[in-house]
Amino acid sequence: MMKTLSIFMGALLLTAASCTKKFESINTNSDAIVKIDAAELPFLFTRAQDQAMFATSYQTAQNLNADQYAQYFACVATSFPSDRYVMRSDWFNNAWLRLYTGAVPQLQTIFQKTEATSAEYALANIVWVLAFHRVTDYWGPIPYFKAGEVANTVPYDAQDKIYDDFFKRLTAAVTVLKGKTAEKPFGTFDIIYGGDVNKWIKFANTLRLRLALRISKVDPARAKTEAEAAYAAGVMTSSPEDDALMQKSLNGNDINGLSQMSDWNEFRMSAAMESVLKGYKDPRMPVYFLPAVTSKTFEGLRNGLTATQLTNAANTPAATSHVGARWSSLAAGGIATHLSTPQNVMCAAEAFFLRAEGATLGWSMGGTALELYEAGITQSMKQWGITDNVAIQAYIHGLTPAVAPADFLNSPALVNFPVQFDVANPATQRAQISVQKWLALFPDGCEAWADYRRSHAFSLYPVANSDNADVTNPATQWIRRLTFLTQETQNNAAAMGDAVTLLKGPDKITTPLWWDKN
Repeated sequence: MMKTLSIFMGALLLTAASCTKKFESINTNSDAIVKIDAAELPFLFTRAQDQAMFATSYQTAQNLNADQYAQYFACVATSFPSDRYVMRSDWFNNAWLRLYTGAVPQLQTIFQKTEATSAEYALANIVWVLAFHRVTDYWGPIPYFKAGEVANTVPYDAQDKIYDDFFKRLTAAVTVLKGKTAEKPFGTFDIIYGGDVNKWIKFANTLRLRLALRISKVDPARAKTEAEAAYAAGVMTSSPEDDALMQKSLNGNDINGLSQMSDWNEFRMSAAMESVLKGYKDPRMPVYFLPAVTSKTFEGLRNGLTATQLTNAANTPAATSHVGARWSSLAAGGIATHLSTPQNVMCAAEAFFLRAEGATLGWSMGGTALELYEAGITQSMKQWGITDNVAIQAYIHGLTPAVAPADFLNSPALVNFPVQFDVANPATQRAQISVQKWLALFPDGCEAWADYRRSHAFSLYPVANSDNADVTNPATQWIRRLTFLTQETQNNAAAMGDAVTLLKGPDKITTPLWWDKN
């Protein structure tokens, strides 16, 4: 009997676990792929893109972990413990399933049915890296090189080896695409760029730049080489033109996951976001969030509140800020088409902040840290529809620091520096770049949490309460990864010993990943 989740091509019966009844179980093997011809490959590419971003498993695959560990949101549902660091393998399993049963088989079929020199193959390689980097940055070692093979057990691979392959795939993909700019691979079935090869080249190079910064502390020489090569090959430079946005619809399974769950009243603005957005007088605040129903002001709450604390009037859904209008229904103060709001995949602003940090490290990034930092802020504002240059410049040169949020725990200000770039202090510069990138990445908690763990140039609030025995002092300990899945210890047991060895530490949330040197 086959025992691993890396068996995709047979008639498997897979059930997607969820913390609520709001996500339908998968009771048939919708991902089984047999006798696929070339005409069907575009459908597979659509599916792979969608699953790479966790599709309609957004709640359990991302919101109940990464979005809250990045402190974009805090949980207001009294029965959900993951915000207090409880590892719910049955929930987080959905991130695993989206990759291994939703994206991998589709992409492997495209690899099998196309030439390595084709634009279609190149795009599949880019989406492969997009999908896998989100998952390896959750757990560390994961099945990678043998993923998709039929076997009784599938080995885990070290994260440094996985990242090495990421760089090779992205480099190869860009080399191919530079000779295919007149083509439209997958056409309208490409739900990010509509087959625009030039935009995919910029995306791949920006992803390569992102991954280069990710390894900047563990392998600075390789990071510099990859970053400079990525920049030289052409990264994103303009928002919204270059921004990667995954198109969604009002009906079916391809709706926006954040929008789908926004009316469930289970998450709200975090105190961290309130502190920075209010203190900086950030014009993105009314885009990212809605005023609280009771006070008509923007209010957040600390992550990790207990069920009892969440019943306090100050912490209820009505007293705290709902996610912004574009992700909210009319009933919540949003828009009628919120389910079809495109999902954020990557933005041009991130490229500038990555380059700004690279510049502080002495890398050749096409500008000074100051210039790139200010350009990143400008592009982020434009991404969210803020085009008034006077307002943008006022923000860039703002001298007001973050403020203490008016939250239940009387939290202090998150950071003590303003937006205006500190040209004299490199440590403050890196913190400023990190905070502005954190703001610009919203609402992509996966990348925000990974980047925070990697840089740790500023500190988010300690969780108010930890229900995880491995975090006994939240003031000095924080979550660095998800623990390995229970289903893997049961179904892929032969590989789990090596997985822990490759992790180079115990299977705990406090064990840092390979690139986390903080």
